[in-house]
Formats: sequence, C-alpha cells, structure tokens
Amino acid sequence: MNIVVQKFGGTSVASLSTQLEVMKKVMRPYREGNKVVVVLSAMAGETNRLLALANEWVTTPDAAEMDSLVSTGEQVSCALFSMLLKNQGIRARSVLGFQAPIRTDCSFGKARIVDIDTTALFEMLEDHDVLVVAGFQGCEDGRRITTLGRGGSDTSAVAMAAALKAEVCEIYTDVPGVFTTDPNICSDATKIDRIAYDEMLEMASMGAKVLQIRSVEFAKKYNVTVHVRSTFSDEQGTLVCQEDDDMEAVLVSGIAYDKDQARITLVHVEDRPGVSAAIFSPLAERKILVDMIVQNPSKGSKTDMTFTVPKADIKQTLKVLEDLRYEIGYEDLLSSSDVSKVSIIGVGMRNHSGVASRAFRALADENINILMISTSEIKVSFLIDEKYTELAVRTLHKEFALHEGGIQQESCTG
Repeated sequence: MNIVVQKFGGTSVASLSTQLEVMKKVMRPYREGNKVVVVLSAMAGETNRLLALANEWVTTPDAAEMDSLVSTGEQVSCALFSMLLKNQGIRARSVLGFQAPIRTDCSFGKARIVDIDTTALFEMLEDHDVLVVAGFQGCEDGRRITTLGRGGSDTSAVAMAAALKAEVCEIYTDVPGVFTTDPNICSDATKIDRIAYDEMLEMASMGAKVLQIRSVEFAKKYNVTVHVRSTFSDEQGTLVCQEDDDMEAVLVSGIAYDKDQARITLVHVEDRPGVSAAIFSPLAERKILVDMIVQNPSKGSKTDMTFTVPKADIKQTLKVLEDLRYEIGYEDLLSSSDVSKVSIIGVGMRNHSGVASRAFRALADENINILMISTSEIKVSFLIDEKYTELAVRTLHKEFALHEGGIQQESCTG
C-alpha cells in the first residue's frame, strides 16, 4: 500500500474555512489512490489557552496532568476534521496517540518518541482510507498521555512517515517553504527549493520556526523526504533531503537567528580539573541546554567561564549555580538576557575557507560587536546584543548574496 503522510499546523486547522482548505490538500493523494495519514495540531491559540487555564487554577501545575489537559487540543482538531471527511463519504477515523500507539519516555511536557507500533495502524488502514492522527502526543509505559513539546506535531508526522515507510511526509504551514532567512526581517529573502538535512538541523536549532528540530533528526535518521509547503497555495515548497553536489556548490544557504538566549558568566573560577564538570553536570541533570561556551584566563590560577542557555532556563540555572558557589569557588555570577545569536549556515562551508572572516568584516562595517563565537562544520554563530539582531541578519544576507541565490564556491575569494 502506498502511504502519504501530511501534517497541518494550528493556523491550518483554526476554523471551518481553513479545515475545508486542508481537506482539498488531503483529497489530492487520496484521489491518486494513496492511503493518507493526516497529522493535526491543535487549533491556533488553543494550546496557549489551555496552559493559561492551568496556571489560573494552580501556581505550579502537575506535569502529567498538564499533558492530559493540553493534549485535548489535538483531539478536538482530529475529531472535527474526521467529521468533515466522513461527511464527504470518505472512510476516515481519528486516532489518538495512545491508540496508535506512539510510545514515548516519561518526560512529561517534552517527551521523546521511543517507538511506534504500526500493527494497529496498518489494521486501521485496511478498513479506512484516511487516518487523522493527533500530533504532539503519545503515551509512556504506564499508558499515561505525554506531549512532545512545542512543535511536536512535526515530529509526530515524520516519525509516523518513517514507521509506515511512507512515500513522502508533507508538512503544511502558513508559509510556502523554507526561506534563506526570516522574510519579516529581510524583505528580499528567497525560498529554498531543496535543503540538506544537516542545514535544516542547524536552522531549526537556531530557532527557525518552520520545522521542529527533532522532526529533522527523525527525517535524517530514517531518510524521510520532507516537503514543506503552504496550506493556502498549490506552489511547490522546499524539499528537505539528502545533500548533493548542487547544494555543496553554494557557500552559504541561510541566515538564522535566535533571540531566546541568555548569557551567564562565572567570574574568577578556579582553573583546575573537574571544575567544568562541577558546573555543567548539574545543569545537564536538569535538562538545561547549554549552547556556546567560552573560557578566558583572568588572574593567576583563575578563569572566567561564560556560556549561554535558553532565556526560560535562566532563573533555574542561576539558582543551581548559586547553590554550587562554595563547591565551584567562583567570585561573582553575572547574567544578561538582552543578547541574541545569529548564524550563517551552509554545507558548502565544509570545503571552503574564509567564510567566518568575511562575516566578521561585514558585521564590523556595521559597528556590530561580537560577544561570543561558536562553529561547527557547516555553521558559524555569533552572540551579539539583541538590539542589533535584525541589522546583523540583513547585513549577512546581503554579504553572501542570498537574495540572488547565494555565492557559488568557485566565485568566492573572501
């Protein structure tokens, strides 16, 4: 059986009129003789409404009960959309996370998919032509409902496509694809026709909102071709797939930014073995994501340790470090949340030098100071003052000619 997986986000299922548009998209592969698995998010704004409701009831909602609450948003979307399909005479049914089942670990609120048992799904597909699956949710071994975190419906869809060995996973959003940068910041940003998994991973990790990072990890691991496109038009979107020579020929593919950053500095830490472990192990145990790390000698046997964490984790991070003050032996603890990270990304950077220096010059010409730098094989990231974020994005987008399709490696002399 040929299977197509389609995912639709909150704006796509926000009302009857938008769900009718969704139905048109579902009818295309259905009429071509495919079985269709449709993964839906909650209606736009519904998850936030439920979160606010919980916080109105109690100051610190129980994580497991919170998952039970917010998962109802997807249940509503699936039930309503299944009704529309059945009203058209299509053999359809809604499927919740525990019915699939989509098995996860027990990290309520940010669970990870462990396995999808396809036995029941294939049985349902024998009797139905369209399955409408609730995204964002699964169940742990105790059969309690879990949720996958923000953007989790993307992960649900790609994992479903991998498990069912679907022909393609189509991710429908309110934008027509993946752009060279945020069009809201840079008016001449262009849509990318094809982007490599690794490039998309870097862009997603940098805060690009088109795809959730774990969905890209699944796609790469199981070689699932993902087609990002708009619910509200028929134009071709962006294919996320294996890289090829054409992708490598372009020096830089995109510019991403992330304002969800906070910088923390431990001043005059003892420069001795074990101190780094004493700092970062407790943070890892609390699942606090540490990104950029810089260690600078200060005075004598002391060093300054600076690193970044998500803004939402800054209070917890500071508390952990304050509790460890005497164990670590630092003299002062500084923090700032008015910073952002801007990155240049491209698989073409693997085999070409001069990209970072070119970016340094472009930012210096605009008088933008770089606070921290980190690199990977296909990415260079800069931590800067948040107020310069948009200027930095536009500057780098222009510097690497992304409005014209990017700089080809053979023509770059920087």
